[in-house]
Amino acid sequence: MKWLWTILIIAVLITATMPVLAQKIETATSDHNQILHLKTALNHLTVIELREPVIQVATGSQSFKVEWRENRVFVEPTEPDASTNLFIWTASQRLNYELEPAGAVTTMDFAVDQTPVQVTRPKPISVTPPQPSPTEVLLAGKPVRMESAKPSKKRVEVVISDLYEGDGRVLVRYAIRNQGDHAYYTHTPQVYALTGARYPRSLYSLANSQLGYQEIGHLTNQGEIPVPVLESSVESSHIEPGHEAVGVIAVRLPSTTEPTVLRFQFSNDDRGPVTAVLVR
Repeated sequence: MKWLWTILIIAVLITATMPVLAQKIETATSDHNQILHLKTALNHLTVIELREPVIQVATGSQSFKVEWRENRVFVEPTEPDASTNLFIWTASQRLNYELEPAGAVTTMDFAVDQTPVQVTRPKPISVTPPQPSPTEVLLAGKPVRMESAKPSKKRVEVVISDLYEGDGRVLVRYAIRNQGDHAYYTHTPQVYALTGARYPRSLYSLANSQLGYQEIGHLTNQGEIPVPVLESSVESSHIEPGHEAVGVIAVRLPSTTEPTVLRFQFSNDDRGPVTAVLVR
């Protein structure tokens, strides 16, 4: 009888684990020429995890709930028989998906991890483009004025002095002033482009302006898109009380005739976030 009980226990374990084995965690290549089919299930999330932050997503139907956070996209069907397509944009690529009608949990894609496409390319010939002279950079620079009704009372303040645009890049020069009682340590700031930005005044009239801390409170937006930082440098990452350090940061922005609102997020001080908002 002992062998019979052993066989029954093994059979129960195999039956219990069969649905788990059927559920899938896929790995797919990051190829914008490929359309990936995604199997979903009602009341279940499918997670798409990418190698870089997501900038924007778009879907052809509201029958699927799609949200994203950093480099992860969450997909959940809300209707049983609906299908649609899904596009995901990052800073370097576009990914294409076909969302299939919700099916059984045992056959759904629980998660899809992205791997970069391995492409062998010939080594490019190194060509050093001509660099503008310091005089050309200074002449092409645009001064940034401060839009502020009252002086800042912040312990650590970031003041943007001017910006230079060329070759699709925007170079911003700023100064970090430590008006507090403790040393301030800074690092490469994070940069975000505000989407759907609204202000009591026309943003066109505020081109090449930095909004003061009181004015930032009147600015509204619908979201933020991370902007890749190409280069960043600062005189000193350690700023003593009563001192300041000059820094520069280079970002790449798409060409547009509409105002662009950028938020620069620096290291927090002992009282909270240190930010600067620039209207370009």
